[in-house]
Amino acid sequence: MSLFEGPDVISFEVRGIPITQGSLRAILPKGKTKPIVVQGSSAAARRSLEAWRSDIAKQAREWADQHPGFVPLTGPLQLKLTFGLVRPASHPKTRRTWPVGKNSGDLDKLVRAVFDALTGVLFIDDGQVVGLVTSKGYSPAPGCSVQLRAVVQ
Repeated sequence: MSLFEGPDVISFEVRGIPITQGSLRAILPKGKTKPIVVQGSSAAARRSLEAWRSDIAKQAREWADQHPGFVPLTGPLQLKLTFGLVRPASHPKTRRTWPVGKNSGDLDKLVRAVFDALTGVLFIDDGQVVGLVTSKGYSPAPGCSVQLRAVVQ
């Protein structure tokens, strides 16, 4: 049996186009003395990221609602994330290709968005994640598969 199989595994799918979560950056508006911290490079990018994180959190809450008595996990966790991305029309149809171009999204930034969406819903803090298995590939049904389990101590 796989590490991410069994009754103790939280498992669900999120459909949609995965969005990366970049680093925060500070900007100092003209005439101000305190910087503003922003996420992403444009308002549209921030809206897309917020919508993606909201979709993830919604699926996580639906899982929790189907399991009465569930409370966010507090101990060490292992997480498996599988991202399905939209294959560009320009990619070959007859052989397998991988999303490795500069526009395919950094895997760590895809993961960061999921971590933030699940924090406070399925676990208290993303620092609890002590094991992570993750991958990305092209898929006819874009989204993210989430599998989470507590580490047995």
